Parts: sequence; structure tokens; C-alpha cells
Amino acid sequence: MYVTDRKQAPAISASVASVLAASTVLLTGAGAEAAESGTGFYLLGSKGPMAGVLAPPGAYFANDLYFYSGSAGASVDLPIGGSVVADIDATAVIDLATGLWVLPEGVAGGNLGLTVTVPWGYQKVDASAALSGGGLGTAIDDNVSTIGDPVIGATLGWHSGNWHWTAGTLVNVPIGDYQEGEIANVAFHRWGADLNAAVTWLDATSGWEASAAAGFTFNGENPATDYKTGTEFHLEGAFTKTFESQLSAGLVGYYYQQLTADSGPGASLGDFKGRVAAIGATVGYNFVAGETPISLRAKIYHEFDAKNRLEGTSGYLSLSLPF
Repeated sequence: MYVTDRKQAPAISASVASVLAASTVLLTGAGAEAAESGTGFYLLGSKGPMAGVLAPPGAYFANDLYFYSGSAGASVDLPIGGSVVADIDATAVIDLATGLWVLPEGVAGGNLGLTVTVPWGYQKVDASAALSGGGLGTAIDDNVSTIGDPVIGATLGWHSGNWHWTAGTLVNVPIGDYQEGEIANVAFHRWGADLNAAVTWLDATSGWEASAAAGFTFNGENPATDYKTGTEFHLEGAFTKTFESQLSAGLVGYYYQQLTADSGPGASLGDFKGRVAAIGATVGYNFVAGETPISLRAKIYHEFDAKNRLEGTSGYLSLSLPF
């Protein structure tokens, strides 16, 4: 999240999502066929309360500590790191540091924000090799602590009364430390672009807020695995109440659906598409340290209805402040 006012610290989420692979599903090939490793580089749940609010002109810093723990049973074959595996348990703890600069000049009747996100973290994957006859072969385990692909972004934001909305893009730059042939990876080793939009309704008097965000992720081919992930759709929502104490609380959720099939010589499992849904809760707190307004937020999600993906629990601990 980013702070909207340098004298106050209202609870608002990052208008440009902190992205990059950050869960086992998002980072490694430990996720599913739907999207290589089970996901795209867009980090599900990264947008939440105040998703449609872009901070006023200035420079900001946000840090998101992301964790994920999930699994997929022996009946689910998934392509990871050029291999087909099943019976997967995966854990990831990823830190994403984001810098935001909102230009002082107006653009298209609104404001333009530019972001850079750099992820670094740990991932552990335990699985079994999937045999052509449907059984399980040799047990495989892998873990890695390294830097992922940076993500650059641009967002336009507008405001009108209680309504705030944004439109933006994110680009995954494949220069992170990708471990070829391994099943645990923080980097994706492929180009990707996400086009997204968000809207927020905020009643500053009552403290009630509702936000929704949606986007499409387009992926290039991973040259190490000859795998091209299909086009993905993501939808996120939040409904919160901010109290006079500057404490806020509410509900959050997301839905993910892969729209087109994976392709390329590496997509050996055929025309698989993934989906998953999640519901959760969030709490935020705003305060001033010296003269610096700081926003803190925690979010936790429980996934369900997964297909061709891991299913588990994810969460965020987020901090944001102006420079």
C-alpha cells in the first residue's frame, strides 16, 4: 500500500501491484500446468483495500513480505522446471521491495505513477516424479534462496468525489537468478505483461470502502523449458471499514482463471488450464513516526476450488511510507 497524504496515513493499497513470483505457485514450477509452474508472474491478492487509489505526486516506498504454503495430491500431474511431478508440497517466503514515483505533472486528466519491484526470497518444493503409467517415481526435493525477476510498471489514476480508479501495466523482466532444471525457482525466465484496472469507492466520513481490480496477463516463452504459458485473468475484491483509531478491518478475496492453453514443446501435458479462488481477511493500521506517516496492513487468504494448481494459504505483511 502507499500513503496518500503526507500529514495523514490513510489505509490504501499499492496502486501498482507488487508482483513477481512470490508463492510456490507463483514462482516455481510447483504450481500446475495452467501457467508454467501453475501461475503467472502477477501476484494474486497483491491488490486489496484502496486498489483504485493512486497516491498524490511524490516518491514512496512499499515493502511486502509474502508467504505461501500449498499442496497438490498424487492424482495431479504438473510441469515444473522441465519435469512432470505430482504429490507436491511447497512453501515460499518472498520479500518484495517497491519504489513508486508519482509525477507532478498531470497526464490524461489524472496522475501517472511509475514503479519498480524487486523480489528476493526462499522457496522449498517436495514432490515425486510422475510416471507415464500414472504412478509416482523418485522423490524430489529442492529449495532456493535468491533474487527473482524485477517488475516495472506504470499506472494512471483519477479521482472524482468518492470514486477513484486506475489503469496500468506491469512488465516482468527476465533477468533474475533462474535455476535451469530445478523445481524451485523465484525467477520466471520469461517476459510477461499484465494489463489491469481498479476502482475504489471510499466514504471518508463513514470510513467504509469497497474496491475491485481485474487484469489480463500475457506471457512469453521460457527458453529453458520451451514452455509458453497461456493468457490469464485475475479478479480481486476488498470491503473494509476504517475506524477513528485509524485501525481498519474487512474482507478480501480473489479469483484466477487461465483463459488460453499453454503451448510449446515443453507443454507435454496437453491443453490444461488452471483456476483457483480465495477468501480472506485484512487488518490495517496507520500512524505517524516523527513526521512520517506510515501504513501497515496484513492480509491472509484461504484458497479453494483449485484446478491444475496448488491449493493452500497465502498472506501479506505490508508497510508503506513516503520518502
